[in-house]
Amino acid sequence: MKFGIVVFPGSNCDHDCYHVVKNVLGQEAEYIWHKETQINGFDCLILPGGFSYGDYLRTGAIAKFSPVMKGVKEFADGGGLIIGICNGFQILVEAGLLPGVLMRNRDLKFICENRYLKVENSDTPFTRLYNKGEVVSIPIAHADGNYFADDQTLKRLQDNGQIVFRYCDADGKTTDNANPNGSLLNVAGVCNEKRNVLGMMPHPERCAEEIMGSIDGKRVFESLIK
Repeated sequence: MKFGIVVFPGSNCDHDCYHVVKNVLGQEAEYIWHKETQINGFDCLILPGGFSYGDYLRTGAIAKFSPVMKGVKEFADGGGLIIGICNGFQILVEAGLLPGVLMRNRDLKFICENRYLKVENSDTPFTRLYNKGEVVSIPIAHADGNYFADDQTLKRLQDNGQIVFRYCDADGKTTDNANPNGSLLNVAGVCNEKRNVLGMMPHPERCAEEIMGSIDGKRVFESLIK
């Protein structure tokens, strides 16, 4: 499988994603600079975490205008697999490829810690190797991870099974105390209706090797390969 990792000015998790798919999982991987206008020959695109354009306007708001995003949208429209992680998630919602918006964390602080997630939908290309209802531990590192959408959109996401991950406690309870950033419905990750685009705030690439203390994120990439 061939992965393309889109690199924006300010991306800082691009090398992490490349390492996991190339060196840990033995797949083909190439970087795609944000000024590229054509995307060809890839099976999956990764929009990595970081601070695209320094987050100077609003997270992801400038990156959505990068030349590469035209190709990313065309890739998505053609059914190509895309995963946006942290800042990548923010870019996908700003570009309209995923519903909702990501706002400042509830306590207005940057949070960097391990968090429990509940797998709400295992019937996607990104989660097929997880079990529905399974609890995993995946690190977060963000200041703007507070997911918001209007009531109609939230209902549609629930009805369509588009909420893929939710913040929870060790027992799988999606309580307010288990919610690190104030996201509505404890949303940690959502997909589009066609299931080929996923955005998630937690970083699966940071827990894909035993040396990192957990491999709970590895199955996101293994699911894509399968």
